[in-house]
Amino acid sequence: MSASIDREANRLFGTDGVRGVANVEPVTAETALKLGRAAAHWFRKSNGSREEGRHRIIIGKDTRLSGYMLENAMVAGITSMGVDTLLVGPLPTPGVAYMTRSLRCDAGIVLTASHNPYEDNGIKFFRHDGYKLDDRVETEIEELVFTGKIDSIRPTATEIGKAARVDDALGRYIEYVKSSVPRQMNLEGLRVVVDVANGATYKSTPCILRELGAEVIVLHNTPDGTNINRECGSTYPDVIAGAVHQYRADVGIAHDGDGDRVILADEHGRIVNGDTILAITALAALQAGHLRHNTLVATVMSNLALDHVIQRAGGSVVRTAVGDRYVLEKLLEIDGNIGGEQSGHMIFRDFATTGDGIVSALQVLKIMVDSGRRLGDLATCLKPYPQALKNLKVKAKPPLENMPEVMDLVRSAEREMGDRGRVLLRYSGTEPKVRLLIEGENREQIEVHAMRIVEKLQETIGV
Repeated sequence: MSASIDREANRLFGTDGVRGVANVEPVTAETALKLGRAAAHWFRKSNGSREEGRHRIIIGKDTRLSGYMLENAMVAGITSMGVDTLLVGPLPTPGVAYMTRSLRCDAGIVLTASHNPYEDNGIKFFRHDGYKLDDRVETEIEELVFTGKIDSIRPTATEIGKAARVDDALGRYIEYVKSSVPRQMNLEGLRVVVDVANGATYKSTPCILRELGAEVIVLHNTPDGTNINRECGSTYPDVIAGAVHQYRADVGIAHDGDGDRVILADEHGRIVNGDTILAITALAALQAGHLRHNTLVATVMSNLALDHVIQRAGGSVVRTAVGDRYVLEKLLEIDGNIGGEQSGHMIFRDFATTGDGIVSALQVLKIMVDSGRRLGDLATCLKPYPQALKNLKVKAKPPLENMPEVMDLVRSAEREMGDRGRVLLRYSGTEPKVRLLIEGENREQIEVHAMRIVEKLQETIGV
């Protein structure tokens, strides 16, 4: 069996780095060490010689217990190839991307499984410029892991890499985030409730908001290694919505475990998801002439109403596959500056190279301050069409087109709704799940179609 076939059968990278159950392949100490060696070799070779003489890779993580295991394995692998490591400890994913650029490192690594439960973990890579790796680079790193081409490369003596901690990473990231809004912006008088999901933003987001003058009430900010994302954060938006009511706050902010997403709640406790945040910020940018090419980038999961709202304001929406990497690829392709997902993963390229939950929240807070309008008022700009969203755990992921009974139901729904609705059926790129979205004008109609399709999926591939 050839090396290329071996690599394909043991694919490491998914849609957002390497991810899985911690201490089960591929998220084991052994594979992390091999990935560290492969990444160190690839980045050292691709970046060439450095003026300061040493190549460096920065490593950050969220608050999962397994982060210690993976961090030490990555350090061992990287330093064994003669590359130094800089450790920043718990820091939001966008913070690691920023520090990679700021410290002129060859690459950045984040140990996180984002919004997944604590049992999972993952390994994300950033290039020297803070952008995620493309498919070609991931494939080349995988090949180095599976072929053993670098097994014989063993620096010795003073050529072995060193590890050091970066003590001021959090402070540097906080100052960087604050620079995404005008220096004179003042949040005094705003009461903000923040749900940091016992994750990587448990220090940074409250500190940023307080330094900007807001009164801040923090939820779920006592990470213990096992409570990250546990019934809190952006995947449980009802929590932040209820807290806004409880504390009579002006706005609620909820992050996921690694801080690259945000979901908001308005002063009435109504959830404001990524689509509405995109609408608010894109419309403001259009009005100010700051939306590049008058184009917003969204995924196929975003509500159809978003397209119509932006079009009425003189702009357009470009759609991509699900995943922030595809949003970013399209933004780079068209030189756009705002894009994102309904899930709250948004990229404001004027300030960041990847999704940043607090940067996104600050863009909305800035609009509130500038306009004097409350979030509930701003959010009325988007009236979403009814959607049925279903997630089903599956035992396998056969090609959807190989399930004719399922596809017949999909086509039947599409015919009945015509141009007044749509059906999107896809597998998750990070979890053993199939995801169904049906959108249309008639809620009862779409729920009936969703139930039929889910029942057939359960019968065919459900757990």
